[in-house]
Amino acid sequence: MKHAAAEILREYGPFAGVDSVHGVSFDGQNVWFASGKGLTAFDPESGQAVRSIDVAAHAGTAYDGQYLYQLAKDRIQKIDPGTGAVLSTIPAPGGGGDSGLTWAEGTLWVGQNRQRKIHQIDPETGAVLRTIESNRFVTGVTWVDGELWHGTWEGDQSDVRRVDPKTGDVLERLDMPPGKGVSGLESDGGDRFFCGGGPGGVVRTVRRPK
Repeated sequence: MKHAAAEILREYGPFAGVDSVHGVSFDGQNVWFASGKGLTAFDPESGQAVRSIDVAAHAGTAYDGQYLYQLAKDRIQKIDPGTGAVLSTIPAPGGGGDSGLTWAEGTLWVGQNRQRKIHQIDPETGAVLRTIESNRFVTGVTWVDGELWHGTWEGDQSDVRRVDPKTGDVLERLDMPPGKGVSGLESDGGDRFFCGGGPGGVVRTVRRPK
């Protein structure tokens, strides 16, 4: 397993009216994050918030190229980012113990925090298609270039790790500095991860190793 300290490139926020950052996603232009009472989008170049959607947003956030998906307690909401309308909901596999959320190859991937699992689910029905075990509390999840990465956060220990999507074996680990946990995680498709910082209302970018 490769092992290194996480290289933090930038910190965004704290954002006005935001106490905590949960899920994080990226629509190719703006970064979206869940703050409990709503979703906020900001421009990663300027760091300025550009819009918000008033919707329950308690955990992970995902984007499929057209729609946003947002964990709200025991369900996942499909949201039109243009209007903010909730188009449909499906049950969340963890019944409210869910954490991270990401979209990959036509399916949603959902982290289970204290159950230390990641589920691949059908985005139309919520049916579980596959489950991967982790040995740490799972926070955010993301796919990039065929690689599955997820955040962990237990006590003062937090990292971003790449795991084998078939076995769950840890292949690479980036350790966050003490006091800087990862609540949500999303790749920009290149060499950056956007990492929710939990309480404190910040988002950090961490370099993805090549």
